[in-house]
Amino acid sequence: MRTRFQADLDQLKQKLLAMGGLAEQAIDRATQAYQLRDLKSCELVIHGERAINLAEREIDELALDLLAMQQPMAVDLRFITAVTKINADLERVGDQAVNIVERVMSLVGLPEVELPVDIPRLSGAAGGMIRRALEAFIAGDDVMAEAVLRMDDIVDRMNREIFQAVVKRMHEAPEVIPQSLDALLIARNFERIGDHATNIAEDVIFWVRGSDVRHHASVAAEQKA
Repeated sequence: MRTRFQADLDQLKQKLLAMGGLAEQAIDRATQAYQLRDLKSCELVIHGERAINLAEREIDELALDLLAMQQPMAVDLRFITAVTKINADLERVGDQAVNIVERVMSLVGLPEVELPVDIPRLSGAAGGMIRRALEAFIAGDDVMAEAVLRMDDIVDRMNREIFQAVVKRMHEAPEVIPQSLDALLIARNFERIGDHATNIAEDVIFWVRGSDVRHHASVAAEQKA
């Protein structure tokens, strides 16, 4: 029974990693859509959301089956709980990617203007957080997960800088307000992807340590305890 249960846990992990790959692909396609004003990439993100949603349901069903049919030990129970929470965050990453390409489609219909934003840099940082958080999950590495928590501050700062620069630009040139608003919403959605990566990293720490480090200002205190 234990051997079968372990095989089911491994299957659950592999399904989640496959879903993580879909989420990372959505981020990459949304970034490409913005950089190239590419409607085809927009369509791929929107259609790809269906696969992410399907994967979310399959993972939740398998996790619930394991909880209902087995009596997992503490670490396994934490693992299954972490998977269900990470699953939800990855699904929301897909939602953020759809939000981004919807704004890109709006931009395509507007005259192209120069704005003081570096969306690809922000996207790279947020996507890097997702990738690093998933690597921490694969390795069961709480130290790597903690590094993701620190990366969130960088993404937040980038988003604030974009907001301040774009608001200033709108005051100087009201004619670019429509494009500026779309750019702000795109930046905000990439920042939210970073937040989901933070949640994933916190869930990895919970699985490995049994410590709840949500609202992670107290990570250092956790380490000393």
